[in-house]
Amino acid sequence: MTVRTPAGQPPREPLQPLPQQVHLAVYVPGTTAGADFASFERLARTAERGLFDFLLVGEEASPAEHGGRVPEPVTVLNALVARTERIGLGATVDTASNEPYELARRLATLDHLSAGRAAWNVAASADQLARTAEFIDVSRELWDSWTPDGVVRPFAHRGRHFDIAGEFTVPRSPQGHPVVIRPSDDSPEGRAFAAATADVMLTRYATPEAGRALYAEVKGRLAGYGRDRTDLKIMAEATVVLGDTAAEARERAAGIGPSDGRWSFAGTAESVAAEIDDSVRTGAADGFVLVPHPAPGGLDAFVDRVVPLLQARGVFRTEYTGTTLRSHLGVHDPVWKG
Repeated sequence: MTVRTPAGQPPREPLQPLPQQVHLAVYVPGTTAGADFASFERLARTAERGLFDFLLVGEEASPAEHGGRVPEPVTVLNALVARTERIGLGATVDTASNEPYELARRLATLDHLSAGRAAWNVAASADQLARTAEFIDVSRELWDSWTPDGVVRPFAHRGRHFDIAGEFTVPRSPQGHPVVIRPSDDSPEGRAFAAATADVMLTRYATPEAGRALYAEVKGRLAGYGRDRTDLKIMAEATVVLGDTAAEARERAAGIGPSDGRWSFAGTAESVAAEIDDSVRTGAADGFVLVPHPAPGGLDAFVDRVVPLLQARGVFRTEYTGTTLRSHLGVHDPVWKG
């Protein structure tokens, strides 16, 4: 495939077909560990041992409800850089209480420290889509204000919501831009927003049929924005409950409670691996963001028992073949807009 780039920019390396068809990530709510960094480190290392694409740290809307012990996601990930080697590191940060220059700088710094593994999960309410779209555009303009060969250019943006001018202090990051993740708010406007702006869209669905319908709709929107179907990965949030038998898994799942609208995989390791494989093959999602239960070792069981079965099916990587999060996901580095 030929990839066109602007004059003066080194050609982008063509993406090689990835050996896996399933993408996996893990979501860690900010309240999971409170201020206990060791818990974040344990989950990150377990996910990396399982060759997951990325770890996503949540940001709670009301820290006061949790005694104020909710760490700031980007800070947590900066610390995890030194404790991990390949796994992507995603931070949930809202656009309502941040400004583009400051946040773009923090995320670009994380991308440099991690050698290209940073991601931004864009948290925003449905009534803030216009401001959020401009926020993302400004952030990308800031990241592009340095040329690929390291020359800084003056930056100026004047829009409806933001008026910024000056120079950006962080050079272009190793993967061009941090990966942009956008949760779907299940509205036509929200789906269109994700199709136009995101590298990864997070979804929730209760049945595979609902997942396939949403997947087909969003992928069908991409051409209208000049994008290829591979430019956006759609990943569904899911819980996993394993048992030595299907009955044992169902019993455990019933004891855990509701999954908050997420798809739930409950069964033996063999049945869960088959269901994940089938979901991706039939177009319900490109992969899954697992939400592990608070019980210790919940993610370890998946990594130890399910991942090898996905590998045996030939649908999941047996090693990291690249160093950046974009290479894990199989999405191109962004074209520099000079």
